Amino acid sequence: MSPLLEAEQAVLGAVLLDPSQLQQLGWLAPEHFGRPVHRALFAAMRKLHADRHPALAVETSVPLSWVTDTVAEAGRHVRGLTASHAHSLISACPRPGHAPVYGRMVLEGAIHRSVTAHAIRLHQAARADALQGEVKGSLRCADVLRDVLTDLARRWGTEPRPVDPGTPPAPASPAPPPGWAKGAEEEQILLGVLAERPKGLEEVVGWLRPADFADPARGEVYRCLGALHHRGEPVDRITLLWEAQRRGLLADGALSSDQITAICDGVGPGSAEWLGEQVMRSSVTRTAAASARAIRALAEDETLAPGRLINHALHALGPFDEVRTRWQAANGRPAPTPSAALPNGPPSAQVHAALARSAPRPISPPSAPSGFTPSSAAVRPPSRGHG
Repeated sequence: MSPLLEAEQAVLGAVLLDPSQLQQLGWLAPEHFGRPVHRALFAAMRKLHADRHPALAVETSVPLSWVTDTVAEAGRHVRGLTASHAHSLISACPRPGHAPVYGRMVLEGAIHRSVTAHAIRLHQAARADALQGEVKGSLRCADVLRDVLTDLARRWGTEPRPVDPGTPPAPASPAPPPGWAKGAEEEQILLGVLAERPKGLEEVVGWLRPADFADPARGEVYRCLGALHHRGEPVDRITLLWEAQRRGLLADGALSSDQITAICDGVGPGSAEWLGEQVMRSSVTRTAAASARAIRALAEDETLAPGRLINHALHALGPFDEVRTRWQAANGRPAPTPSAALPNGPPSAQVHAALARSAPRPISPPSAPSGFTPSSAAVRPPSRGHG
């Protein structure tokens, strides 16, 4: 059994033994539990707590009705739940007073799962956009991922801010879908148009960068074209080849004379702005996919603390944000403003509870529960019992 599953069982067992523990778990939500039955039980406990169940008014031993009513309420949403399952959860709780610590473990596991799931959605949206020649799905999923990271940071009790992980993860790089291969063809055509009509650079130089080219060699050719045009020098096959040599691109094998010849002799006139937008669109989806892979690799690292995971993930979204800003400029649209505080974010009291969640409550003297007798080896003395 994994430590995370044991933590889920322990926090549920603690609340079954002592419903007042819910007051310290306001930052924990049912969806943070991995198993559906655990989500249903915690949701049932919160509902009974909100309805002021009679067990909440008891100062000494907790009535057995708290357990039976919790099971009955949760049983409306999941099948096969019995009172024996609730008793096994109670037996799995070493110390009811440590419920905030167990809850922190559950929240930590939920943060890793949630970031992983949204990173996968972003990558899927980027691949779909690449195939369809769109960017809407990538932009939307990136916004959702950023909002999720911000919300998780507040629940964890930390300030969301991009932090460089130092050594970036090395996720596997699957073969790009056909949509990105088509973008490579458009890159070749764009360079030919710019070599034929260098003034076309004025239409794209404000927002198109060498890094937007899928092929680094074509990105370097674009850089050489921009340098020649900036200096007011003529552009043709010879001058472009000379510029590439001055930059050491021929010596290190990054470019060859055949590649430059193919670019200069390959195409005729065309719209540099339109072709630049196609290259930019491909760059948006490609960068979204790269950010998604990096974030997923971070989330799958179980040794990474939630605060660091959130901030490293925000940093991994940085390259996409930069490309997105230039995409908006290319299309004459204003860049999106950062999301404001989420309306459904936890209130300040819950944030304060999250910051103090590691402090366990003092354990009160045990009281024997009635209606069942768990094994003394399985159950440590609880803070409150069922009477």
